[in-house]
Amino acid sequence: MSSAEPVAIKKLVAYQNGTIASRTLINKNAGSVTVFAFDEGQELSEHTSPYDALVIALDGKADVILSGDLFHILEGQILIIPANQPHALRASTKFKMLLVMIRK
Repeated sequence: MSSAEPVAIKKLVAYQNGTIASRTLINKNAGSVTVFAFDEGQELSEHTSPYDALVIALDGKADVILSGDLFHILEGQILIIPANQPHALRASTKFKMLLVMIRK
C-alpha cells in the first residue's frame, strides 16, 4: 500500500470466521494505527493500556465497556478511550474498526 494513494479502509482487512483479524497501517514511536475485523461475538477481554486510544467504527456494531459503563458503538461513530481506563469490546455483529493509539 502506497502512502500516496487513497484506499477504502473497510477493504484493508477481511472478516474471518470465528476470529479477529487485524492489519497495522502505522507503527511509530508516537503511536499506531490498526484496522480490525471482528467476527460476530468475538471480543477483547477487559484490559488497560498506558496510552490514549481513539476507536473509529467502520462497519457493524459493538458493545464497549469502559470503566464499568456500557457504550454501543455503530458504524460512523467514534469513542475515545483514555489511558489506564479498563475497557473491553464485544462485536454484536460483524464489526470493523480503526484503532488509533497515541503514545506521547
